[in-house]
Amino acid sequence: MTHLRNRFGLALALVLALAGGTVRPAAAEPLQTIVLAGGCFWGMEAVFGDLKGVTEAMPGYSGGAAATAHYEIVSTGTTGHAESVRVTYDPAKITLRQILDVYFLVAHDPTELNRQGPDDGTQYRSAIFVAGDEQRRAAQAEIDRLTAEHHFGAPIVTKLEAYHGFYPAEAYHRHYVALHPDNPYVAFNDLPKLAALQQTYPRLVAQK
Repeated sequence: MTHLRNRFGLALALVLALAGGTVRPAAAEPLQTIVLAGGCFWGMEAVFGDLKGVTEAMPGYSGGAAATAHYEIVSTGTTGHAESVRVTYDPAKITLRQILDVYFLVAHDPTELNRQGPDDGTQYRSAIFVAGDEQRRAAQAEIDRLTAEHHFGAPIVTKLEAYHGFYPAEAYHRHYVALHPDNPYVAFNDLPKLAALQQTYPRLVAQK
């Protein structure tokens, strides 16, 4: 039997040589990112951080310049920045369509342009910072679908803005909901979003 295995090994090596290479496993799809804005980034981070296939939900600022990407300055509403979350995800485990579903139907109210809950100003606007035509087409298709299906009682006003950069928020903003569940703002505005996520998309929620 040994000589048969050796002959089989030589034959396989010859076939691979003639094919011009060796057998390699299929390459995994690279991770993707999308930057979403929809009110205070504490709740946005908490919602998207709970999804299967999301490897990171980073709160931060997008829409303005690097020099003004600081909480105290962004809070003035004069910088062009919106509080945002950069969602990094594995497209083999969660699709862009599913992420957009959660964005529009759970994470915020897309019929409010510059206000979410108690927060008012352009820094809390509803916006997707699209990086390329594929993201823009996917976002517009989602808006068109939800509009046609009459999901909301008012028009979707979410802006599709070109992505020009993302600046992570200060460290004390990260995982804020998880670290401060008893904060009255969190309890009233953010924890209901997590409950809605569990109820609306239970299969998308990561097991902890």
